[in-house]
Amino acid sequence: MTPSSPQLSAIKSALFLVCLIPAFLLWRGFELDTLGANPIETITRSLGEWTLRFLLITLTVTPLRKYTGWHWLIRLRRMLGLFTFAYGVSHLLTYVWLDQFFDWEAIARDIIKRPFITVGFAALMLMLPLAVTSSNYAIRKLGGRRWQSLHRAIYPIAILGCVHFWWLVKKDVTWPLVYTVITVALLGIRAWWREQERRKQLAGGYLPKPKFEGKVIKIFAK
Repeated sequence: MTPSSPQLSAIKSALFLVCLIPAFLLWRGFELDTLGANPIETITRSLGEWTLRFLLITLTVTPLRKYTGWHWLIRLRRMLGLFTFAYGVSHLLTYVWLDQFFDWEAIARDIIKRPFITVGFAALMLMLPLAVTSSNYAIRKLGGRRWQSLHRAIYPIAILGCVHFWWLVKKDVTWPLVYTVITVALLGIRAWWREQERRKQLAGGYLPKPKFEGKVIKIFAK
């Protein structure tokens, strides 16, 4: 199944609107005062959790493309990655702006007291070069191989995101466990692919086939 250009444009537009829904619902909840006793904390946590969700959805694109044969799915990965970064930045801004009011001394004390903030910030900083180099121009300038090497940073980012969530949650670890299991599965399948590729290379699967140098004998049936 390969959609036409108009169909793919429609899919992208629909996906764009779907990705905006979590932010819209949080905004409406804040306007209607339905986010609980501490709406700022609810917004901050929700944006962080959606960042991790979009990150895992982005990681799911490649296995889904590989096993379904829908190669056009790769055309959606860039948008998903950029939304991941956008929600991550929004998560950080709500903490720095709405929660701490740009009180840098308080933020510094909070970082020392709660290291999960440092882990989350490190994950976001690793996301920054991926977002900056997401264009076709960046791919041409870096070259495909270097670009792919750079964007493999999404793997440690996913791990840091899970660690950040684990350290943030104090009691109910159900969702951190769910996200961690999904992350392990998505990274594990990639490790398995690389091992299969390595074994194929060792077995000479990519060597050029030798040319036939024997004599051709014509056999004529009577």
